[in-house]
Amino acid sequence: MTTSTSGSALHAGAPPGRPILEARELVAGYLPGVNILNSCNLEVHPGELVGIIGPNGAGKSTMLKALFGLVKVRSGTVLLDGEDITNERADTLVRRGIGYVPQNNNVFPSLTIEENLQMGLYQDPRRFIERFAAIVDIFPTLGDRRRQRAGSLSGGERQMVAMARALMMDPKVLLLDEPSAGLSPVRADEAFIRTRKINRSGVSVVIVEQNARRCLQICDRAYVLDQGANAYSGPGRKLMDDPKVIELYLGTLAADVEQAQRGVEEADKGERADKGERAGKGDDDAPGAHVG
Repeated sequence: MTTSTSGSALHAGAPPGRPILEARELVAGYLPGVNILNSCNLEVHPGELVGIIGPNGAGKSTMLKALFGLVKVRSGTVLLDGEDITNERADTLVRRGIGYVPQNNNVFPSLTIEENLQMGLYQDPRRFIERFAAIVDIFPTLGDRRRQRAGSLSGGERQMVAMARALMMDPKVLLLDEPSAGLSPVRADEAFIRTRKINRSGVSVVIVEQNARRCLQICDRAYVLDQGANAYSGPGRKLMDDPKVIELYLGTLAADVEQAQRGVEEADKGERADKGERAGKGDDDAPGAHVG
C-alpha cells in the first residue's frame, strides 16, 4: 500500500514497534497565519532510512526544521523515543541524540577539517579521539586530510565534512536536507552512498531530496509531501513503481533534477578549465595544494 490518507496507510510499510522519532499532525510555518506544514505525519523506526520527497514548496525542508526545533510547531507533536520534544532548542536536541545537516552553509570554511569536527563535539570535547576514529572508519579521506581547510574543498567534500560533524555526537537519528543539491551526478551519487553507509553503521536517517528516484532507490520507506501534507507513503521501491506517484511527481521532479545537474556539469567544466590554467602557471594557492 502506498497511499497515506488515514489510519495504517499513513505509515505504509513501517515495521512494528515504537518509532525512534515521530511527528504527529504537525502544523508549522514561518509567517504569522501562513502554514507550510498542514497536519504532517512521519515515523522513523530504529535503523531505518526514511526519505521525504515532493515538488518544490511541498514543505520538505520545513519538516526537518520542525523536527529539529528550527521552525516553531504551532500544533502537533514531535516524539523522540516516546518523549515529547516539540519545539525544544536545537542544542538540546543534539544532546538528546538528533543530528542535522542543512543544505547550505554547512561547514566553517576558515577552519580545518579536524577543527570542523571538533565544533561538532563542542558539548563533549573529551570524546574527540574516540569519535574521530569512528568517523574516519566511515570516511577514511577525512583522516588523511584532517589539516586541510574546509574552504578549499569541493562541494561534495564539504558535504562529507558536514555529515561527519553531525555524527561526532553519535546521534540516534540524522536529518539530512538535500545532500545532493548542487552536486554533479557523480558527486551526488557519492553523497547517496555515504548516506547509506551512515545508516548501515546503526544511525537512523531522514533524508529530504530533490533527486526523488535516487532517494527512493536507497530508502527503506518514504513519504511524498504535497502542499504541506502527506500525499503518499510506502517502501521506497514500491513508490518508484506506483503509477500515480510516477504520473504526479517523479516525471516533473526528474526533469527538475536533470536541469539542475546540467547546470552543475557546466560549472564543473568551467572550474576544471580554471584549475588547469592555474596549474599551468604553477599556482601554489590552488585548492588542494596545501594538504597537511
